[in-house]
Amino acid sequence: MADLNIGDPAPGFSLPRDGGDEVSLSDLKGQNVVLYFYPKDDTPGCTKEAIAFTGQKDEFAALNTVIYGISKDKVAKHEKFIAKHDLGIPLLSDEKGSMCEDYGVWVEKSMYGKTYMGIERATYLIDTEGKIAQIWRKVKVPGHSDAVLDAVKAL
Repeated sequence: MADLNIGDPAPGFSLPRDGGDEVSLSDLKGQNVVLYFYPKDDTPGCTKEAIAFTGQKDEFAALNTVIYGISKDKVAKHEKFIAKHDLGIPLLSDEKGSMCEDYGVWVEKSMYGKTYMGIERATYLIDTEGKIAQIWRKVKVPGHSDAVLDAVKAL
């Protein structure tokens, strides 16, 4: 598992997104980047989080900041999720899980006494130089997008 810290260079990636394009971290230099990892499309917490970021995307954009949601769901599932909830942020598909591994969010989880591997809800803020500026682990959805926006304003 990756042990990333504030100030570390963010691990590079190139993943497919909704709409068919690829997104690479190297293409985003010069902008702040919010990467939020979430377990699964169209589940209650993930839907609330995506809607919250969508509601603030213009505020983030005004601060030279792009937002990407990442899960292991396929691009087609992301597109259905976006259409169903009228989401305004791009979603990246990490089907193989390599980015989840690189960012240390593919972890052992536990529910009803059973353990399994899954994506820990986590957010990384990457500055214009490609360095990690802030990390939120085990995110609780209510108020999270506000906290991320505050961190961007503080950069």
